Amino acid sequence: MKAKRIVFPAPNKVELEEFDFDPTPREGDVVIKAIVSVISAGTELSCLAGHAKWAWFPFYPGYGMIGEVIGVGENVREVKEGDIVLTHSNHASYAKAQVIAVKVPEGLDPIKAVFARMANVSITALRVSNGELGDRVAVIGLGLVGNLCAQLFALAGSDVIGIDKVAKRLEIARACGLEKLINANEVDPTEAVRELTDGEGCEVVVDATGSAQVSATAWQYSAPYGEVILLGSYFQRPHQMNVTELLERIHLSEFGCVTYKGAHEWRYPVREERKDFFVVDWPKYERPKHSVERNARINLSLIARGKLIVEPLLTHLLKPEQCEEAYFGLRDKPEEFLGVVFDWR
Repeated sequence: MKAKRIVFPAPNKVELEEFDFDPTPREGDVVIKAIVSVISAGTELSCLAGHAKWAWFPFYPGYGMIGEVIGVGENVREVKEGDIVLTHSNHASYAKAQVIAVKVPEGLDPIKAVFARMANVSITALRVSNGELGDRVAVIGLGLVGNLCAQLFALAGSDVIGIDKVAKRLEIARACGLEKLINANEVDPTEAVRELTDGEGCEVVVDATGSAQVSATAWQYSAPYGEVILLGSYFQRPHQMNVTELLERIHLSEFGCVTYKGAHEWRYPVREERKDFFVVDWPKYERPKHSVERNARINLSLIARGKLIVEPLLTHLLKPEQCEEAYFGLRDKPEEFLGVVFDWR
């Protein structure tokens, strides 16, 4: 059958093309008819520009999709035909689940549900952090990942400070319930964080910008013995600096012994281990607590219950035929574009 998908045929080129799609499920396949898909601006714009060494042209971008299951292969038990699911997929009208297919809670708007895909990136910072109830957390960069990360830390009981240079993102963050916000274009963010924390700094600092320069100086927001979580990805954007000051802050107690941690989404297993899959020596069996699949279930539940606020994140709902507008808007107009979702219906 004929289907459509978005393609980057060359650097800084975006097109919608037709392709042949075989809807016949093989063993383990979940065949999905797309409803909506969300753009991950950081990753996909880096691929579009040719900065990601693994993204060969022509490149078929995509991150997260909500769609209807139209076919399942043998040994698929979690979903059935007619279910609405979240999956990782290219931007295409039809797809086969590439990583996971998690059922969307009954009645949840697909346009809201698709933001769970971005929250799956964000939640990793919370997972790897030692932050506890009442700790102060600074999140640098309030794109989709940073905004959702800040919300998740707030839900976990943290006192969250959001930092960005784009006024629109700060406005959206406030609409999502975040109260302590700093415009780094208007004030010195380091001084502003110190003022908001009575001069002490934050127990947790999350860099969601994907900027090596920001990561290298993120310790400035940290309290002594705090931690900096690297949530953004860098995609070979070079940055030169003298690293001595950074290493002193990490190594020397007189400078605070700040800990740096990576928070890449794929540090966890993909599948959730089922409790009903009982093994005889269960007490000795170390079942991973977290997984990509479990994170998706949790984030979908939080959105469905109105705990994780996503409505203000949607700035553009576009047809796939408007793919150039979508990508170049995200690249060139940060005051207008933040959450961009393709509507495949």
